[in-house]
Amino acid sequence: MGESEVIRLRPRRIRLVCWGSAIALVVLFTVIATTLTGPTGNGYGTFQRGDQVAMIGLGVIFALATLLFTRPRVVADARGVRVRNIVGSYELPWEVVRGIRFDRGAPWAALELYDDDLLPMVALQAADKQLAVDGVRTLRRLHQAHLAALAERVAGR
Repeated sequence: MGESEVIRLRPRRIRLVCWGSAIALVVLFTVIATTLTGPTGNGYGTFQRGDQVAMIGLGVIFALATLLFTRPRVVADARGVRVRNIVGSYELPWEVVRGIRFDRGAPWAALELYDDDLLPMVALQAADKQLAVDGVRTLRRLHQAHLAALAERVAGR
């Protein structure tokens, strides 16, 4: 691993599912909107063009909300790691990271910090199987390289 190498990790399966779901939501709400014609169920009103547009708008909003789940990613380099989850982003130097965990049965990997906190990395999901395992191994190698460089600097003083 080079000193300036940047590692970028994103989930694969959830992105496919979310994009497919988002498209399906827009299509479904558009189909529903086209069927909104004539009188309402109780007969006191009629569906207007605005109701159809509103229904399509709801489909777009739900699709965009679904696409929030494609947001997670991890970017790491020799200096540290940046984690972006569905909600929230963190930028940490390697000095505060004790290790990278991917416990059996866990839905995603996590950074174990020296203050005993666990920071989930939703981008490295168990559903991605080998892709997630390879990502965790890459992060561990980068972390170990940083620890070795740090130990070398301390020993050189």
